Amino acid sequence: MTILLLGSGGREHAMAWKMTQSPLCQKLFVAPGNAGTEKIATNVAISATDFGEIKKLVIAEKIDMVVVGPEDPLVLGIYDFFMDDDYLKDIPVIGPSKLGAKLEGSKEFAKEFLLHHRIPTAAYHSFTKENLEDGFHYLEKMNPPYVLKADGLAAGKGVLILTDLDEAKLELSNMLLNDKFGIAGNKVVIEEFLSGIELSCFVLTDGKNYKILPTAKDYKRVGEGDTGLNTGGMAAVSPVPFATSELLEKIEHRIVKPTVDGLHHDKISYKGFIFIGLIIVDNDPYVIEYNVRMGDPETEVVIPRLKSDLVALFQAVAEQSLGEFSLEIDEQAAATIMLVSGGYPEAFDKGKIISGIENVSDSLVFHAGTKSDNGRIVTNGGRVLAVTSFGNDHQEAIKKSYQNINKLHFDMMYFRKDIGFDL
Repeated sequence: MTILLLGSGGREHAMAWKMTQSPLCQKLFVAPGNAGTEKIATNVAISATDFGEIKKLVIAEKIDMVVVGPEDPLVLGIYDFFMDDDYLKDIPVIGPSKLGAKLEGSKEFAKEFLLHHRIPTAAYHSFTKENLEDGFHYLEKMNPPYVLKADGLAAGKGVLILTDLDEAKLELSNMLLNDKFGIAGNKVVIEEFLSGIELSCFVLTDGKNYKILPTAKDYKRVGEGDTGLNTGGMAAVSPVPFATSELLEKIEHRIVKPTVDGLHHDKISYKGFIFIGLIIVDNDPYVIEYNVRMGDPETEVVIPRLKSDLVALFQAVAEQSLGEFSLEIDEQAAATIMLVSGGYPEAFDKGKIISGIENVSDSLVFHAGTKSDNGRIVTNGGRVLAVTSFGNDHQEAIKKSYQNINKLHFDMMYFRKDIGFDL
């Protein structure tokens, strides 16, 4: 079949890498793609949110399936766009409906869903600029740290965790009155702080059945020892060493199953990934957040561990036959480490020449923020490359990634050197 994959990051390169290995994939288009996807698929210079141009491409190239990588087109309703169009409605879209995508698009919607279906999560309240004073009073009643979350999409940067009450009040004002996170912060969820260790659970559902993919743990902070600003993700490991069979059983029965059942009960069309951000408190799982797509850089460790045919898996989602699919997982551990532009997640330069990719051996290099420029590969984003390696355990995989990172270079290249320190 001919498939269109939407997106341009490391997540999409990893998915394209896996999809092109399938005998079911005759041709793969990636819109807009990057310098990595360009080598294994056909890049098309179309934004993932330009639905009109996507429709033209789908018709012109006789696309049989659309796989949605990032959250923006899902939150904007690409699934509904296809279902409501006579030319497109029979083409499967791997991704939830616009209503399903609100699990990520609105923190308040997600919290209401969690409470309605009795899924463990932190206590919360949401506020707008009209009831800012109520927000101040709510903070005064809480114990620090204070967790402030922009209700809408903020590229993974809309969460603040603060220890000082006055600073929390100031930041709440900045979000609601001064557009600190733009329209994403027009409503702010203030949440009880839960202390524990985080892990990511990935689920693929056809709306009725589900498969749980390998767990992963990512490293969000830019600095060593998990310090500094939050980023889109600096590294990831899979599986998570502390995820015992007992814990995984709790996650499935208390969180995964009620989530999928809840979507079905609420008549929310959902055929795609559910990324459940969890925090483990005294060996009990609580939901921090939902994302409606695979994480990045977690995709770069989860997808390589799938032995199963990814396109066949997507086909089972489209046909609602996921319950009959036998999912095979590689027992090896995987670790990915991100190389980022100097200055990220704040201001950074683009266009730096990348060298050494051809020298990497025994590791995978997934492109995140790259593009081709007159035969050279140059930086084109904050997170530039993901180096993924396998090992008998996470330490061996991490060591292998670091060994290959030494062969790579671009001006102002930065990466964390302490990945796995907490495992």
